[in-house]
Amino acid sequence: MEIAILLGSFIVLLIFKVPIALTLVISSLLTGFYLELPLPSILQRMVGGLNSFSLLAIPFFILAGEIMNEGGISRRLINLSNLIIGKIRGGLAMVNIVSSTFFGGISGSSVADVSSVGSVLIPMMRKKGYDRDYSVSVTVSSAAQGVILPPSHNMIIYSTAAGGVSISALFMGGVLPGLLLALSLMVISYIIAVKRQYPKSEPMKKEEIPKVLSEGILGLLTAVIIIGGIVSGIFTATESAAIGTVYAFIITFFVYRDVPLYNFKYVLQRTFKTLSMVLFLISASSGFGWLLAFLQVPSMVSDTLLFFSPNDIITFLMINLILLLLGTVMDMAPLILIATPIFLPIVTEAGMDPVHFGVMLILNLSIGLITPPVGSALFVGSAIGEIAMEKMLKTLMPFYLTMVVVLITVTFWSDLVMFIPEIIDN
Repeated sequence: MEIAILLGSFIVLLIFKVPIALTLVISSLLTGFYLELPLPSILQRMVGGLNSFSLLAIPFFILAGEIMNEGGISRRLINLSNLIIGKIRGGLAMVNIVSSTFFGGISGSSVADVSSVGSVLIPMMRKKGYDRDYSVSVTVSSAAQGVILPPSHNMIIYSTAAGGVSISALFMGGVLPGLLLALSLMVISYIIAVKRQYPKSEPMKKEEIPKVLSEGILGLLTAVIIIGGIVSGIFTATESAAIGTVYAFIITFFVYRDVPLYNFKYVLQRTFKTLSMVLFLISASSGFGWLLAFLQVPSMVSDTLLFFSPNDIITFLMINLILLLLGTVMDMAPLILIATPIFLPIVTEAGMDPVHFGVMLILNLSIGLITPPVGSALFVGSAIGEIAMEKMLKTLMPFYLTMVVVLITVTFWSDLVMFIPEIIDN
């Protein structure tokens, strides 16, 4: 009965579109009252979920992304991408994907990626003769890299939920899968571009190249500082995030100088708003997750999966399917915190490394960001492109299937994830 109350109230509240954080809190409290647990014990678990040093990196990563978004970094990365790969057919689509790869490595947010890159490239692609549905599909699908490529605050959330998995190993584990995703999306974009006869981009003037290179590389150094500091062991994840934020601040307001320093207060406002939502979700999920463990739900799920799974391959496929379905109705952060304690023991017993599972989990849930009805990246892209979601789903389907193929590859090819972390450890 207590499990029915916990999960049933959770599902009912979701159906009535109660915000996910409040849903988690209300379900936890209702179950606690039924079990006659002291209210402070649940609240202590919620507060305890925020008592982690590694979580201090999240505000800095969010702030760095907001600063670079405000300062025109997306436009400069678009120019750099255009210089690198804009000359082939459907070049602006390729530029879109490469720009998302660059920007995702700085912001760590798919929604920020769609907002910044999409607001520039979707109108530009429309002006050059690209169809609206194609422009939005390329933008939202490539934005998924924002949560896979380092630095990603979702990786830090997973590290916390998994009991302290190495953040540097998670960051490095996401590099090759992120690049594979980018390459795969470029292939499918090119195929569609050739089929629809989209144009090539105009060559860049030689006198513009030095400026494009210098400004683009300056922006990319934000990610280099953060990742390099962590991997080299010079900084912790939190210290690297703080130093990267200071660098982003200097580059944006004193080198690029596209916006006045006065605008920094708006950057802080957006950062605090995003941070409050993230921390509230972490706190609410911690209490909910503790009740799941208290009621032994993870072991029940594990026993059920093992009962219906004749081998590890079927187990991994079933876990991916469950996560894909959940990703259509839930946001990423609470799903990471809820799913990790349930599925991590199952996959580790089957021989999957926690770092490998973390990358698989994040990639899986990133697909949910472009899947209705709760796909936040899809909502933002549709709004920027001024197109209803149902009118672009047909065009989005090849990109969606490409991402699923990459997910399956990541799931069963462990070396793709573990190659770089193992080299660094050795």
